[in-house]
Amino acid sequence: MKLNEQKAKKISKFLSLILRHRPETINLTLDKQGFAYIDELIKNTNQKTSLGFKLTYEQLYEVVATNDKKRFEISEDNIQIRAVQGHSTRVVERDFEPVLPPDVLYHGTAHQFIPSILKDGLLPKSRQYVHLSGDTKTAKAVGKRHGRVQILQIDSKKMHQDGYEFYQAENGVWLIKSVPVSYLTVYEGIIV
Repeated sequence: MKLNEQKAKKISKFLSLILRHRPETINLTLDKQGFAYIDELIKNTNQKTSLGFKLTYEQLYEVVATNDKKRFEISEDNIQIRAVQGHSTRVVERDFEPVLPPDVLYHGTAHQFIPSILKDGLLPKSRQYVHLSGDTKTAKAVGKRHGRVQILQIDSKKMHQDGYEFYQAENGVWLIKSVPVSYLTVYEGIIV
């Protein structure tokens, strides 16, 4: 069964909400690595009639397989699912192995946030990590969600040399606890 784009987007947003931020919305239990049992997710979703839709296994697997940002992961035994990064729920404490970052990483954000970022640095806010991109194209796409985009360049090589640990989620998103102002540069010429 092929989901239409609108239905796939609705399910993807719902999964992001439940698996990243508010599992209690459907009384779902996440473990420390962010995994939830698929059976429980579907059963609890379908019992919550106020959502206005029913979720099937086929729909779930299709959304996971076709999500352009690869936000979700099914366990090897096919019985659990998780969001790979972006958690704000304190129940989840993913174990990422530190990895050597490229020399430069990027962060796309709304133009209006630049003054506070240049004052305080990049902070995770409600999330557990700051999300960084390996290229300006991805950073621009991420920042577009908030309006006019400004790209920041991060001197990740210097940060790593100074002892900061970088991680990379399964979908390629780079993660770090924070980025102090001294490692940030406004990437010239990229305001959309």
